[in-house]
Amino acid sequence: MTPVSIYPIPGLPEIVRDAPLATLILDGVKSIGMSLEAADVVVITQKVVSKAEGRVRRLDEVQPSERAREIASRIAYDPRHVEVILSESVRVVREAPRVLITETRHGFVCANAGVDRSNTGGADLVVLLPEQPDESARRLRDVFVAASRVDVGVVISDSFGRPWREGQVNVAIGAAGVLVLRDYRGERDLGGYQLQGTELGVVDELASAAELVMGKLDRVPVALIRGASVTGDGRVRDLLRDPATDLFR
Repeated sequence: MTPVSIYPIPGLPEIVRDAPLATLILDGVKSIGMSLEAADVVVITQKVVSKAEGRVRRLDEVQPSERAREIASRIAYDPRHVEVILSESVRVVREAPRVLITETRHGFVCANAGVDRSNTGGADLVVLLPEQPDESARRLRDVFVAASRVDVGVVISDSFGRPWREGQVNVAIGAAGVLVLRDYRGERDLGGYQLQGTELGVVDELASAAELVMGKLDRVPVALIRGASVTGDGRVRDLLRDPATDLFR
């Protein structure tokens, strides 16, 4: 079995709209004495992708609706923040003090529709999820492949909470050039048992592994994973469970 290595890529500047993010990441890889190799996976936090794509809102330019004000009063939130969350959501799943769980237009069920106020570059700024995260990953991958002339994968990650468990983990919200699901159904274990429902969310595992070298306060928005053997052509939207088969919908 090939060992898997994970390398933090530090040193990226504060990302602004239209910043050449792929080029900056390639420069960061070079700055640690490395270059991209075939089957490498570049994991990039959603926030820098969103900033480069201009997915940033100023709260002082947001006029909250009556619905946003009502929800904000119940959960003790800034009504302007709630308004942006609602604009990114197709439905509110749950609300409680300081908690608003929604389903985004992408189909993700997460806190605040992924609208974040931390590490945004300003106290009155919020960062939204990319509009099409799989497409964002594909565009970044195209630049990496053209520059390095090797086949690499890209995962865009974000931190999500989990039902029934404390703590957040990084999951994939966009991917290109990597295996999304590893399906073991129909195969047999060492005891001869035929596996019935085993599908591993490979891109989520990659995103969570990368978080180990990123951290929340260390300004390391990119990690390079080598040796994972996960080349493929899946998309994160392939992970979204059909509501008809979701026992908790």
